[in-house]
Amino acid sequence: MTNDARFWDDAAAKYAASPVKDQQTYEYTLAETRKHLSTDDHILEVGCGTGSTALLLADAVATLTASDISGEMIRIAQEKAKVKDVTNVDFVQATPSDPKLRSRSYDAVLGFNILHLLDDLPRDLKGLHDRLKPGGLLISKTPCLGDWKYRFFARAAIPVMQFFGKAPYVSFLTGGELEAAIIAAGFEIAEADNHNTFSRFIVAKKR
Repeated sequence: MTNDARFWDDAAAKYAASPVKDQQTYEYTLAETRKHLSTDDHILEVGCGTGSTALLLADAVATLTASDISGEMIRIAQEKAKVKDVTNVDFVQATPSDPKLRSRSYDAVLGFNILHLLDDLPRDLKGLHDRLKPGGLLISKTPCLGDWKYRFFARAAIPVMQFFGKAPYVSFLTGGELEAAIIAAGFEIAEADNHNTFSRFIVAKKR
């Protein structure tokens, strides 16, 4: 188990119990995402956490494979799916580049609040590109900490927290750097918006 997987396992129960910090922006992101989904679509989500977003979007797609590196996050997500009687979502413990996630099988890949947590973003973006059908979409929302007004404080604090096991890997990408990385992985940007935050909502199409 990696250090990050262990961190998220330990955080899973608290994460599951925490309310969404900005419900209005979250609902807006869900609505914008739904515009790009079809009930015929087969979808992959990476970094699904405890499954809240996957379960909310389940009615908009045919099937959804929701993945996370944390086994405890996946266990909680599976319990939530049973309670809600959602049967078209499959929760899987996997990294974004895990070969168990089928190549060229998905109409869209979703990644919310995850791309800044990947310690090898170019590798994982290429992996997600490979998992998409021709013309498939990468739909993501990413905190771009390089654009955050408190980034200087965070750059000092996060390494200390990581040393004591209180924070996972975090990158300080700007929105421009994130878009450049997505383009370099073989996508073209179809839509990009900050949704009034320092997080960047991006829809990118596989070239």
